[in-house]
Formats: sequence, C-alpha cells, structure tokens
Amino acid sequence: MSTPSSVSANPEYVPTQHKRSFFHSGREDSPFKRLVIHIILILACVVSVFPVLRVLAISLRPGSRLMSTDLAIIPADATLESYRVILFDKPFLNWVWNSAAITIATALIGVIIAATAAYAFSRWKFPGRSVGLVFLLATQMIPASMLMIPIYILAIKLGLVGTYRGLVIAYCVTSIPFSVWILKGYFDTVPVDLEEAARIDGCSQLQAFWRVLLPLSTPALAITFLFNFMSAWNEYLLARVMLGSQESLMTWPLGLQRLQGQFQTQWGQFSAGSILVMIPVVILFLYSSKYLISGLTLGGVKG
Repeated sequence: MSTPSSVSANPEYVPTQHKRSFFHSGREDSPFKRLVIHIILILACVVSVFPVLRVLAISLRPGSRLMSTDLAIIPADATLESYRVILFDKPFLNWVWNSAAITIATALIGVIIAATAAYAFSRWKFPGRSVGLVFLLATQMIPASMLMIPIYILAIKLGLVGTYRGLVIAYCVTSIPFSVWILKGYFDTVPVDLEEAARIDGCSQLQAFWRVLLPLSTPALAITFLFNFMSAWNEYLLARVMLGSQESLMTWPLGLQRLQGQFQTQWGQFSAGSILVMIPVVILFLYSSKYLISGLTLGGVKG
C-alpha cells in the first residue's frame, strides 16, 4: 500500500482510476442509473397520488356514482353538490371540531408526557431502566384490537365511557410508548455538556431541560406531535368503542361511517368529506416540513 511519502518520492505514480460500471461513471452516477431512479420515483408518486385523484373525481360526480368508465379527474358533469350537502346539510363541521379537539389534546398531552419520560430514560441511570425500555417497546407489538378490551374495562370502572376524556386517555396510552422511544433516541444525540454548562450558570435541572434541551429538540418534538396527531385524527375503531353512537360526540371517521347505509352508500358525500378532512393534515405537514427535514438530518449526528 502506498504511503504519502512514497507517493511524493515517486514522480511517476499515477492514481488508480475507478473502473466504469453499469451504474457508476467516474464520480457521478451513470445516466442509466439516474433514469432508473427517476422512473421508480415517478411510479411511486403515481401510485400514491392516483387513489386521491379518484376520490376527488367521485366527489365531483352527481349523485352517488362510485364506478364510471370515464377516467377524467374532473368529470364532464362535475358538480359541487356533494360538498354543499356534507357542509351544510350534515353535522360535518361538528364532527371535524370534535376530532380536532380530541386530536390536539392527545398530541399535546402525549408530547409532554413522552418528553419527560424520555428525558429520564436518556439522562439518568436507575433500577429497571433497561427493563422499562424493553417493556415500552413490547407494548407496541400487541395488536390494537387486543388493547381495546382492557382499556374499555378500565374506562367503564372509571366512568370515562362516552366522554372525550376517556378517548384522549385511550389514545395517549397507545401512542406514548413509541413517542418515548423517538424522543429518547434524539435526546441521546444532544451532548450532556450543554446541560452541565447551564447548571454551572445557575440553572436547575428543570430549567436546563426546559431552556436548553427542549429548544434543541424541536425537530424531534415536531415529529412526535405529528405522529400523535395522525394516530388520533384517522382512528375509527377505538373511537367507536369509547364514544358509542352519540351524535354530539362523533368524530369525523364515525360521522362518515354514518353515510354508509344498509342498501346504499352516499359515495359522493363520503368522498367529499374525505377530501375536506385531508386539508388540515396537509397544512400541518407543510408547516412542520422544515422541522421534519432538520430532524432527519440532525437526528443522525452524534454530539
């Protein structure tokens, strides 16, 4: 193997050239590899976007037509009647308001509890720490349908069935363990020296956590909030069990399910409602995208 001294002593030394390969050309990818990557990405985008476009097309059709030979995204006889009915003739806004209140409460409570628990697991050594982490991970391997039985029994004994509080607690129980793992992994990448410097300057342990660690962990907190938000926003089965069939307490998944009758389903209204409930999620994702990107880049760097 040539050393720097031997290279400088031998003026005839020629660096080894990388061999051209089918997928590699010099320092850059070959044109064929770039073409394959672009084709795969385009196909992935088409597969992801096409179902949404079909739902949009169904929502614009008159009546409740589900099947059609027309592949146009905007039908020739497009109408906004389904949107008018779902917004003004149905309690759709009440469904969305209930879902928003439950989801935001779940996300905030989940982030607060997960952040404090993850901080303890990341910074302190205590008996049962390793067992506790394994136990948190093991809870994610239990099917959600199996967790509903003990959660429902506890909710009955505590008088939380048919209340928003019971549903928020049930959502937090199912989402907090994974949130703790996300935040604990990110807290491990933040150097402890920063908190020790804050302690030297007069901060308490809680102040160092609040003023130093949490601002540096904004990307991880945003990812955790978005995870908790999405888990509660789209959930149907647990809401159906905890809230029952009370019209005033229904979330939007329960409300849209009411559009499905025994002999006929209002597919136009169902699709219009599905498109409308996508808007808050898209807005939240676009707003938090900068935090998600920084979280992916900073989270992989060990301080």
